[in-house]
Amino acid sequence: MKKLFLASLLGSTIAMCTAAMAADDLKTLEAAAKAEGAVNSVGMPDDWANWKGTWEDLAKTYGLKHIDTDMSSAQEIAKFAAEKDNASADIGDVGAAFGPIAVKQGVVQPYKPTTWDQVPPWAKDKDGNWALAYTGSIAFIINKKLLHGSEVPTKWADLKTGKYKVSIGDVSTAAQAANGVLSAALANGGDEKNLKPALLLFADLAKQGRLSMSNPVIGAMEKGEIEVGVVWDFNGLSYKAKMANPDDYVVLIPSDGSVISGYTTIINKYAKNPNAAKLTREYIFSDAGQINLAKGNARPIRAEHITLPDDVKSKLLPNEQYKNVKPIKDADAWEKTSKALPQMWNEEVIVEMK
Repeated sequence: MKKLFLASLLGSTIAMCTAAMAADDLKTLEAAAKAEGAVNSVGMPDDWANWKGTWEDLAKTYGLKHIDTDMSSAQEIAKFAAEKDNASADIGDVGAAFGPIAVKQGVVQPYKPTTWDQVPPWAKDKDGNWALAYTGSIAFIINKKLLHGSEVPTKWADLKTGKYKVSIGDVSTAAQAANGVLSAALANGGDEKNLKPALLLFADLAKQGRLSMSNPVIGAMEKGEIEVGVVWDFNGLSYKAKMANPDDYVVLIPSDGSVISGYTTIINKYAKNPNAAKLTREYIFSDAGQINLAKGNARPIRAEHITLPDDVKSKLLPNEQYKNVKPIKDADAWEKTSKALPQMWNEEVIVEMK
């Protein structure tokens, strides 16, 4: 009994010491970031995932001035590399596939926020070079008024028997569309190397004259051109919120399977304000930072560890809808398959269009 008590006491003491050290380290980081006084970002504009709220909080709490230059993930990495002797950017936000690419190119530096242990292993680099702050899962956005008497589809299997058209977008250019194909494959026994089940599904829709060539974007939806769209969940929720009649729309994760991906901050190896960049990542992964992302319809990576305010929670889909989402397990295989997808799509799906 005494041994158990001593072991428990020792464990508690170690935990308290660790927490105290983390608090001291954070205070040091905050002081260094305040001294730098600014953080410059790329690909993190005010109107995406409510970054505006994060920049406002960092300015108010730590006095950090901020500017952003919007650009694509590939452009961000290229900028870090090109400006290494005179960096204008401290931090960026890139798609999940670009985190490892940035590491391979040697343009990032690591930082693990204090909530690191609550980030799933699949969503982070073990050394802290990148970690997804928010996720996107492939969802359906459905205009209930345009279903021609069909039931609202809740899974991929339902798409086969409806009377409505399905829009997935251009698989040759849109990552959203390509991930939509992968989601359909995963739901039907395929994987990153085998998209055949999905191609058969979409070929069947094409034969029926039910594959729409319209891109599932808000403009097309407002015109009534989209009956069932395949989109990232945060796009679907954002589109619905902006509609004149949002109650006409349903956004849901297909229950038989979907792919989950997301976006990660990368801290420039050559940053002029490295401590401000690290503090920015720290804040993004804090409860307040995660709630800010949720206000922008992005599902926080720590969604299961935080309590969202009711008004913010209502902007997201319930956690239980995500029980069958799967991360990409073989990134190398998916990179190869996704490059081959446009040709496979043309040869196996488009040829069946009526």
